[in-house]
Amino acid sequence: MASNENKGKGEDHDEHYKSEIEGSLSRQISESSVYATDLDEDEDVASKIQLGPQCTIKEHLEKDKDDESLRRWKEQLLGNVDVNSAGESLEPDVKITSLSIVSPGRDDIVLPIPDDGNPKGTWFTLKEGSHYRLKFTFQVSNNIVSGLKYTNTVWKTGVKVDSAKEMLGTFSPQAEPYTHEMPEETTPSGLFAKGSYSARSKFLDDDNLCYLEINYTFDIKKDWA
Repeated sequence: MASNENKGKGEDHDEHYKSEIEGSLSRQISESSVYATDLDEDEDVASKIQLGPQCTIKEHLEKDKDDESLRRWKEQLLGNVDVNSAGESLEPDVKITSLSIVSPGRDDIVLPIPDDGNPKGTWFTLKEGSHYRLKFTFQVSNNIVSGLKYTNTVWKTGVKVDSAKEMLGTFSPQAEPYTHEMPEETTPSGLFAKGSYSARSKFLDDDNLCYLEINYTFDIKKDWA
């Protein structure tokens, strides 16, 4: 009877500790922003429940490292973390290293990313009625980034004509960059579809920290540029 009670207490302790870690990982970067950003009206504005103390990945990995069950559980939770990339920072660092437009039967259109996030002139041209995907690579270092997402809003003559949001996921620091391809889209066609558009793309996380904001213009024409 006593042994069952002790076992129950041990399991309660493990569950309490796991909850503490999960809560801590969910709020790694809630105190400051990489860039200040104004949220679009269609973006989620939800208050975050912040649980547990902030910890670096190294601190998480060092805690109770002699407990085999907790060690295996943390390995499963954190994945293949590069400890050297994790560092001692509480905040993750996400860098978008490349952006390109992929269309069947054509070479990829590689989009240069200016330092200020504002490409000069027309950033790219799409052919009306064409199929394409946006592909990008990004690097994560220092700490886990939770709920990374991509948002894009498009205007024509000052009127919003399209808005999209893609949830990318949660990523651990690692030496190799991540690559993501967006779902395929079809460029609109017709007389009223052709012309010049303005747009804003953002890469944000669960805490609405913006790692890259790009304000740009593009054209839809009868043929590729």
